[in-house]
Amino acid sequence: MKYNNILKTLIASVLLLSTTNISFASISTDAKLQYNKGIDYYQLGQFEESAQCFKNAIELDPNYIDAYYNLGSILEYLKQDEAALAVFKQIILRKPDDYESVYKAALLSKKVGEYDKAKMYLTLIPEDSLIGSRAKQLAQSMNTDMPTAKAELNQPQSYTDANPQNNSNGMYSDISSPTGVITDNNGNLYVAGFSENTIFKIGPDNKKIVYIKSEKIDGPIGLAIDNQGNIYIANYNKDNILKVDRNGAITEVVENVQKPYCMHITGDLLFISSQGSNAVIRYKLTK
Repeated sequence: MKYNNILKTLIASVLLLSTTNISFASISTDAKLQYNKGIDYYQLGQFEESAQCFKNAIELDPNYIDAYYNLGSILEYLKQDEAALAVFKQIILRKPDDYESVYKAALLSKKVGEYDKAKMYLTLIPEDSLIGSRAKQLAQSMNTDMPTAKAELNQPQSYTDANPQNNSNGMYSDISSPTGVITDNNGNLYVAGFSENTIFKIGPDNKKIVYIKSEKIDGPIGLAIDNQGNIYIANYNKDNILKVDRNGAITEVVENVQKPYCMHITGDLLFISSQGSNAVIRYKLTK
């Protein structure tokens, strides 16, 4: 594992967007300072100091999800599996639909020999999320089929007649820092969650799941989708454009885009607005 790829980074100059849940804007300044110190120590390879800073950030703000995630990732990297598992459990208590953390809890439960708990965590991961394929592989490694997520865990939350295929007015609620939105040909809606570095998927049945969550995503804003169903993400804090194919593989397709914002696809051309360079970039997509 390359240690410089496992943490979620925080840039103090990002847009502070309004949210309905715990968000970047609601985190205390002291907690952010400890968080940034943790990132700095980590990049220097000083893991114990980094972990302590993330612990300090959590003490200052007990709902600082990214601080929990980074602390858990460090402990996992240091082979402190039981301690890492306890941290990811704290994320799940606060945000049950953070399926990346649920998967981590399942994986770590397996590592410490708690197979029944690992299988229980796998039941919480919808098969149609991108993490679903990894969850299925983990289930198979334990000689069990991928369990089906419990129906009651997938009920819509505070939606009002918001079916993407419905022409009437409606609203989707409980989406933290929503930015870009797109739809596919099957009536699914995809929403970028800026503060959580997450792409949510809302189906025609109004079920919301975490569709994409990866350390490669940092500050997603604009979204676009091509005729093959590939999703493109304007990665604001990383100055690049990511492509997510229908199998969940994430690749960088355009680099060195200064603060990419909105995107539009027509034919085989991708247009990207670059706030940092006051320009619009034209990029030819490959098949």
